Amino acid sequence: MALALRAFATYGYDGVSLRTLNRELGASHNLLNGRFGSKEGLWYATIDWAFQPLAARLATAFDPTLTDPLDQLRITIRTFLTHCAEYPELRGLMNIEGRQDTERLAYIYSTYIQPALAPVHRLLNHLAAQGRTRPISLRTFHFLVSHGAAGPFTLAPLARHFDPADPLDPAAVQAHADLAADLIVRAIEINHTQPQ
Repeated sequence: MALALRAFATYGYDGVSLRTLNRELGASHNLLNGRFGSKEGLWYATIDWAFQPLAARLATAFDPTLTDPLDQLRITIRTFLTHCAEYPELRGLMNIEGRQDTERLAYIYSTYIQPALAPVHRLLNHLAAQGRTRPISLRTFHFLVSHGAAGPFTLAPLARHFDPADPLDPAAVQAHADLAADLIVRAIEINHTQPQ
């Protein structure tokens, strides 16, 4: 599954060959076809394998009964970014799949993205209704976090041009996730001590 995810994230669906993947696995040329039925079957199995742990991780990222809503938002962002660093291929895959309106994109969105972001959407609406944050659309929030703050993990070679330190080093990941979460939350937070 990891090899398939890496291939789909690098070459896109059309650029992946089951024959090549079988060869990289050191398996017979029919292994993947026999197990998944087709490249499409492998793609869906790979997506489920890759996205289910993220969905589970986000679902348990915070306890709303114990945490301030702004802290919940920070925790959610940090959890998501940490996962992106561990699986940078997910963002690479979304950069490819997100460019065309296909059944594959609809599957990812309706099965994983929309359900995972539903609690975040409620949280953002709650914070805005309470006057604690400026209103922010879920789309804007998603792209700031997923395709903005997660960029150094998916685009690690580019990140190293800015700073030779490894952006995937666990300490660097934690520092980046903490800073990005704080920046995003502070950007939308309404400071009641200053005029609005």
